[in-house]
Amino acid sequence: MCEECAYYVYDEEEEIYYCDMDLDEDEMYRFMTATVRSCPYYQNGDEYRVVLHQM
Repeated sequence: MCEECAYYVYDEEEEIYYCDMDLDEDEMYRFMTATVRSCPYYQNGDEYRVVLHQM
């Protein structure tokens, strides 16, 4: 699911993908321990789909 998210960005210097959403310590813990079924900050990175929804 993260691969489609707008907050999932590639860092060219480190050559890794990471979540660019600013999570606090508790949110990060829940996310890393998989106690959350879906990310509440997920945002579809597909611009075409966003524009299609607005029409």
